[in-house]
Amino acid sequence: MSDELNAAALVHFHDSALASAGWPQAGPRAPSHGPWPWIHANHRCNTLLWHEEDKARRTDVGAHEIAASKRLIDRYNQDRNNAVEAIDEAILDQLAAVAHGDGARMSSETAGAMVDRLSILALKIFHMRLQSARAEAGPAHIEACTRKLRRLLVQRQDLAACFEQLLREARQGQAYFKVYLQFKMYNDPTLNPYLYGAPAPAPAP
Repeated sequence: MSDELNAAALVHFHDSALASAGWPQAGPRAPSHGPWPWIHANHRCNTLLWHEEDKARRTDVGAHEIAASKRLIDRYNQDRNNAVEAIDEAILDQLAAVAHGDGARMSSETAGAMVDRLSILALKIFHMRLQSARAEAGPAHIEACTRKLRRLLVQRQDLAACFEQLLREARQGQAYFKVYLQFKMYNDPTLNPYLYGAPAPAPAP
């Protein structure tokens, strides 16, 4: 894999990881510098989230198991968001010497947010491809999933092109983005009133 971050290398990493038998516990090694360790962490969190979201919708287990899944989902979501912010910080560190040209556009969507969306699209493509090959599900299911798979591939192609354009323009000083911190409140025991013991505000009528 090329150490330089670009759309082709990113899509290749996402797909290679999902095709690896040991993923997300093990899998292809990403480069160990720049944004790549956080790209790896983000994709791993999204994979863990995918499986935990499926488990949380089971109807053959009790409330305790569902609650445990929900807590894992919260944790993975927090780790995922932390990784997105770290991706942006690492990319901006690499761009620190690039001056913004006159008329440089500000992208409201960051490179890290695009990486996250491409990771989720890779998961959707991977699982939709599996569904499109389920012979026992019948021809109607296969046809519907094949049609959805084609749409997902187009969506990824479009987003990857936008990601490549943002990186190219940012490296040339023609575009820039900022790190937008999520400040998730529900996991913070100092901000969630149900965790620090204060009465929760009543919902508006």
